[in-house]
Amino acid sequence: MLFDQITLIDSCRLTEEGIQEIATFSRQPLLRYYDVPTSDEETLARIGQSDCVLVSWQTPVSAQVIAAAPSLKYIGMCCSLYSEASANVDIGKARELGIKVLGVRDYGDEGVVEYIFAQLIQLFKGFDPHQWKPQPVELGGKTLGVIGLGTLGMMVAKTALHFGMTVYYFGRQPKPEAEQNGIHFLPLHELLATCDVVTTHLPKHTILLGEREFLVKKPNSILINTSLGPTFDVNAFTAWLQNDLTSFAILDSDGAGKHYEAFSAMKNVLLYPRSAGFTEESKVRLTQKVIANLRSYLG
Repeated sequence: MLFDQITLIDSCRLTEEGIQEIATFSRQPLLRYYDVPTSDEETLARIGQSDCVLVSWQTPVSAQVIAAAPSLKYIGMCCSLYSEASANVDIGKARELGIKVLGVRDYGDEGVVEYIFAQLIQLFKGFDPHQWKPQPVELGGKTLGVIGLGTLGMMVAKTALHFGMTVYYFGRQPKPEAEQNGIHFLPLHELLATCDVVTTHLPKHTILLGEREFLVKKPNSILINTSLGPTFDVNAFTAWLQNDLTSFAILDSDGAGKHYEAFSAMKNVLLYPRSAGFTEESKVRLTQKVIANLRSYLG
């Protein structure tokens, strides 16, 4: 079984070798676009008569687009699918019309873990103009709070334990595995008031930290976000850093989102202009998982 026409409606960030393999699943030559469409109309025009489309997290595929695509049978999300509510594809509408949507998980986690601890070590030791404390300090003995203890959050927590940090977490439900590993639950406000470092790992555009949360946050502390979009109210976040110049935020391009330029003017925000988890290795893992999804659908 093959698709009649496969279209990559944005860059999808797949390897060239993988794209060549994907092309063998299509009767017609593969159609590729390298930028992000700017409207539903442009997205629909790119889909055209395709029965299979691949898309990154950057392109919304709305209910209106899905309903107007006459031949569409399969949407491959070349990005993490955490939940229907946070997806950039209207999965409910696709299901209603009998269109299969498959996403992937856990392809960029290793790179994010390396980024987080590289940034912390740099800040703790003062390897660049920024230094957290008056004297260089070690990670050991410091407290780390993980908000969102999924696969990535657990990897970060376990790595912190190896450095001798005390680790707490906050999530929707207790995690027995975490408790067995010495990673203990704290209510959100208690975690924020206790931890030297807080790192958030939440679904796309989930805003959990507002004015009340920043008011209780420990002075001279650090906030890390590598989620897709800020996990905090931007005004409250800005006020927190302006009122406590001894605190820092560490954000990659995903974590800063559309506020990247504004945050770059703040002296105690450390920015990385790329996606922390997107490495050469993660690109290979992403491609392999996208191809596996295609194979599972085609049978």
